[in-house]
Amino acid sequence: MNRLPIIGGVLVVIAFLASSSIFIVDEREKVLVLQFGQVKAVKKDPGLFFKIPFIQEVVRYDDRILSLDTPPMEVTPLDDRRLVVDAFARYRIADVVQFRLAVGTGGVASAESRLGRIVNASLREVLGSVTSDEILSEGRVALMNRIRDIAASESENLGIEVVDVRIKRADLPTQNLEATFARMRAEREREAADERARGNEAAQVVRAAADRTAVELVSAAQRDSEIIRGEADAKSNAIFAAAYSRDPDFFAFYRSLAAYEIALQGSTTTMILSPDSEFFTFLKSDGLD
Repeated sequence: MNRLPIIGGVLVVIAFLASSSIFIVDEREKVLVLQFGQVKAVKKDPGLFFKIPFIQEVVRYDDRILSLDTPPMEVTPLDDRRLVVDAFARYRIADVVQFRLAVGTGGVASAESRLGRIVNASLREVLGSVTSDEILSEGRVALMNRIRDIAASESENLGIEVVDVRIKRADLPTQNLEATFARMRAEREREAADERARGNEAAQVVRAAADRTAVELVSAAQRDSEIIRGEADAKSNAIFAAAYSRDPDFFAFYRSLAAYEIALQGSTTTMILSPDSEFFTFLKSDGLD
């Protein structure tokens, strides 16, 4: 009787049982060994391990930091300016036994669904307690840290450690953009009108001061010119008086010649005077004696 097929079959069975009882743990994961649904062992270190075939099963969980993107949601800050917030969370499975008890066979998908609700509730709680200006400013980092702390506290019963929560964007809803832009435009136009009014007021003050200064300068110049002209006239009269007193006849003769020069200018000058007029005194022959 040929026993080779039997031996071959036994070897195949042994190999199958051996492969079913051996499992490898990667350094990037944690492993639970379950027996009839109950946790029998936790394998956190990488290596080769054994289990009871057909009775025990191995459930693997990623030990790296995982990412969860939350869908965009509307929040209402204290100033009632609604914002559409898009955020994401970074988390890791810290306690695989607690994680298994919390989510059961739902695994990571069930955990992320519950974690997403926790993160959204934390976002609404924190962002609803501040103004939209604080959300849109550099102080948003402190708000994200508060959201992370609240989410971490709420997710401890899931065996999850929330590492970080970040807001990717916080924008106004589309239907509110036009109204917001119109309000911002009106505010800027009002500020511009105020600035123009203050500028016109300052210009009027400067213009009035310049006009007053110009009037004062012109008045002072006119006063000084009248004084100088008066002093010059006085000196001129004094000179004429001194000259007249020294030789009245010559002074009269000089004044008459000046009058002739002015009156007899041009070639078409016509004068109608009496022959014995005093104007021609110095033109008569006897007037030159």
